[in-house]
Amino acid sequence: MSDADSAGLERLDRGTCYALLRSLPIGRIVFTEGALPAIQPVNFVLDGDDVIIRTGMGSKLAAATRSAVVAFEADRFDEDALAGWSVVLVGRAEAVTGEQERTRLAALGLTPWAPGERPHYIRIRPEIVRGRRVPPQRPGG
Repeated sequence: MSDADSAGLERLDRGTCYALLRSLPIGRIVFTEGALPAIQPVNFVLDGDDVIIRTGMGSKLAAATRSAVVAFEADRFDEDALAGWSVVLVGRAEAVTGEQERTRLAALGLTPWAPGERPHYIRIRPEIVRGRRVPPQRPGG
């Protein structure tokens, strides 16, 4: 392994992190709610390097992420091969307010999975991008 961390996990470069993120429809946003950490699964789409999610009007997520520093994580694990990866982005979340930008984002095809109206877009602009991978541990993985 050319670039391993102290635990022996492969460090992933930025390009690999984004390629892996593009392979999944679901991630987790980590934010602060009432001074406590909160994690919520969300479906998402990438807009360049930014993560775009949709949320409902007046939702706790929308309120909690207004100009807040958040983390976004996505991962995949293969039980048979004992292999997997995790990518974590850290950056500021902001509501997308411009109508022209909202129309452009609507064309990206992000359809909320959760029931109810989700007319608001949140953009996460990553400042930190980190990824780690556990290579297959079992033969054939």
